[in-house]
Amino acid sequence: MFRSGKTKKSAEEQNNKNSSDISQNGSGIKGSASQTFQLRQMANQDKAYVTNNAFADYPKELKSLSEKHKHLGEYLIEFTSDENNNIPEFRGRFSRGDKFAGQRNLIYPVGNGVFIHILYDPADTRDEYITIEPSESKGLDQISVNVDKKLMNFIDELMEAEDNEGRHKILLECLEKICVITEKEITKKKNDNIYVNQDQYEGLKYLIYRDKIGLGVIEPLISDPYIEDISCSGVGRIFVEHKILGGLKSTVTFEGEDELDRYVIKLSEKISRPVTVREPIVDAVLPDGSRINIVYGGDVSKRGSNFSIRKFTATPLSILDLLSSNSMSYEMAAYVSLMLNEGMNTFVSGETASGKTTLLNAVSSFIPPNSKIVSIEDTPELQVPHKNWIREVVRSGSKTGASVTMFDLLRAALRQRPNEIIIGEIRGEEGAIAFQAMQTGHACMATFHASSVEKLIQRLTGSPINVPKTYVDNLNMVMICAAVRLANGQQARRVTSINEIIEYDAESNAFGFIEVFRWEPSTDTFEFPGYMNTYLLENVVAVKRGLAPNEARSIYKDIDRRAKILKRLQERGTTNFYELHNVISKAYREGQF
Repeated sequence: MFRSGKTKKSAEEQNNKNSSDISQNGSGIKGSASQTFQLRQMANQDKAYVTNNAFADYPKELKSLSEKHKHLGEYLIEFTSDENNNIPEFRGRFSRGDKFAGQRNLIYPVGNGVFIHILYDPADTRDEYITIEPSESKGLDQISVNVDKKLMNFIDELMEAEDNEGRHKILLECLEKICVITEKEITKKKNDNIYVNQDQYEGLKYLIYRDKIGLGVIEPLISDPYIEDISCSGVGRIFVEHKILGGLKSTVTFEGEDELDRYVIKLSEKISRPVTVREPIVDAVLPDGSRINIVYGGDVSKRGSNFSIRKFTATPLSILDLLSSNSMSYEMAAYVSLMLNEGMNTFVSGETASGKTTLLNAVSSFIPPNSKIVSIEDTPELQVPHKNWIREVVRSGSKTGASVTMFDLLRAALRQRPNEIIIGEIRGEEGAIAFQAMQTGHACMATFHASSVEKLIQRLTGSPINVPKTYVDNLNMVMICAAVRLANGQQARRVTSINEIIEYDAESNAFGFIEVFRWEPSTDTFEFPGYMNTYLLENVVAVKRGLAPNEARSIYKDIDRRAKILKRLQERGTTNFYELHNVISKAYREGQF
């Protein structure tokens, strides 16, 4: 990718010159041992001078990291030696509001000595996502092969490990026994150890974690907190979706079907869900909670095996995180908080990757803090901040037990006296049971695949969900979210509307609903057409909050008050998902929320 650098060339020329000057004295005889030592000392001085000189123009933080992490310094020297390449901009962290237009050239850390370089590609709509890893230290390829052979002698010790943490600890202890760290050139080995320098040793430690504990070549992508989707579509590159920078193409590549098949088999075995020719499709959850789908073999995937990973962070985005990125307005959040406070049944609906689960997690903070919550999912993705939370997950049939479906879990949940039932996604017959639960007074929330209220009702009342039309108005609020393109061309996620379902008219076979909020794409703002004109807020929520009919419209003042509270919390920096829940819980107990 990069041409050999001028800086490197000048260093080699200088070293050759020094060698020539010292290795010959006046009579042309080779220099003494002291002269040889002087040669090496001068070569090292020249090398240090070149390195320091190469980093002289770097920003302070990038210079410091380049000196600390040799593999990063070597990469940058090679990259910037091309006269067309500028020094990358270093970013310690990103914020959701960051915008990087034009020719992007950024470097940021993701931990364990790994750095990511985002580089503009004029020939493609996707920029390059380049991983810079400690394993790129020179001479490490053959050394790692030799280390793997010697690790075979420690199989018994490794078998004693109870989990990945214990296995990792034992592997590092084994590596310490196998390797001898030295900066000197060893001509005669005293024992059977492997001699490495400090940089190579750090690279070996990283490879042990990446390949034997982590997920191999995609581990840097998994470690990157800004990646939300990893997609291997077959032989070729892996593509990623970045929370800030959008779609990117990574330098992680599978050159052939055999290589890809081997990796997919190894990956599936690591997550204890091995794929086979007989069962080529696997849905599973990674140790960090991310969702993975694997399709194995060229007979069902013509470009070779493929896999997709939907990443989920340990700490979900809070409602204030969504407000800061303009996904919705403060008034919308205040309205939703009132509705959920009073147990209104709510669906978060939208197309794939529109942010449904993220939004559902965020607004769950508005469920009264003393509620008992039961969540039901086929793949665990939901995050609820409440302590009294029962989290149930479906089970596929196996030799050791029968399958447990969402339908089974939902029926069981009705016997657990929950205040709120949250369903990961309604797709089938469990939808009818959810609406029966609504009729019996159980507040329900769920995600749903539909891009509008009309399409949502069509799917609910059609096969295979088959909810009776007369049941549909048990659903009170529908939040529609979407992945959109803004006027400036950037991709974003927006709550495009919040709607109240009012009624079903059997005579006209029509449903009535009110659009309370809507997104205006031309200005990227939110309108409030339901102001002084909602039905459920005035006639249901206001009544539950003890307001007389002639005072019902004072509920809109409560929206303004709550919006101001959320804005103050935002300005104060209280954005962490769990911290925000604690603050809202305290305000709830004091009657402020």
